[in-house]
Amino acid sequence: MANLIRFDPFEDRFEDVVRGMLRPFVGAAPVTGETAVAVRMDVSENENAYVVKAEMPGIKREDINVSIEGSQVSISAESKREKEVKSGDRVLRSERYYGKVYRAFTLAQEVDEQNASAKYADGVLELVLPKKAAAATKKLTIQ
Repeated sequence: MANLIRFDPFEDRFEDVVRGMLRPFVGAAPVTGETAVAVRMDVSENENAYVVKAEMPGIKREDINVSIEGSQVSISAESKREKEVKSGDRVLRSERYYGKVYRAFTLAQEVDEQNASAKYADGVLELVLPKKAAAATKKLTIQ
């Protein structure tokens, strides 16, 4: 008899459900423990700036890169595997993600790169991205 599972389409593990449904058609993927992880973030806006809070647990400050080009913002980071296994010990299961993560997005208005700031604490990267002053539009007179 089949077990019934309650499905919530808004649950964080939606990708796992879809992957599970497609597995019979693609074949079983090997379990390596190195599946891609998305950078989860919140973006808010006030009249002067955008504020981005991105979750990046377990990543060192020096391994995070943020680049701003106009209204395009990209965040990349790398988490390195620590291979500290004592003699006589063996790893039974490893589920922590190691590798590179990347996220890029476009904001509605260009960012003032010179005054932008970033702070990293408790696994959360906080970016304050001031909006660039809108250029005055020039009206052309038609002759």
